Amino acid sequence: MSDLLNNWEKKSKDRQKIYRQFLEKAQKPAVRNEILDRLPDLHEEAFQKVDCLKCANCCKNYSPRFKTPDIKRIARHLKLKESELIETYLRLDEDGDYVVRSTPCPFLGADNFCSIYEVRPSDCERFPYTDEDVLVRRAALTQKNSTFCPIVYFVLERLIKT
Repeated sequence: MSDLLNNWEKKSKDRQKIYRQFLEKAQKPAVRNEILDRLPDLHEEAFQKVDCLKCANCCKNYSPRFKTPDIKRIARHLKLKESELIETYLRLDEDGDYVVRSTPCPFLGADNFCSIYEVRPSDCERFPYTDEDVLVRRAALTQKNSTFCPIVYFVLERLIKT
């Protein structure tokens, strides 16, 4: 693993103010466009260095939003009624979004593989958003994600250092 990723959780916690300042600057169109141009390569590099199956922090500690198309697709895959899927696995959060009832995610196996990977929620498919504008557009989310996802931490560090 890269030296950058050694002790990344502590480093990320210590650098939250720096991330906030960086992401505030990233709201300027010229800076944002430069960052967005760099994201695909940094995203690829991060995924080459981090094995999500060894981590799975996202699935162990947080929940994606389950949007209506996700619920329909997953229920069909599990051969459940949508209402059964909701009653069994989901709850409404404070924003009115469906999220998992408990963590870790009930679809996460002991081997960190997802039992519904092929039909997973779109939030899971897109996570950690390091190849899209969500990284700069939703700064608070990016900061939060940097505290539990080594890929977000890696991408932020590489963006800040250059």
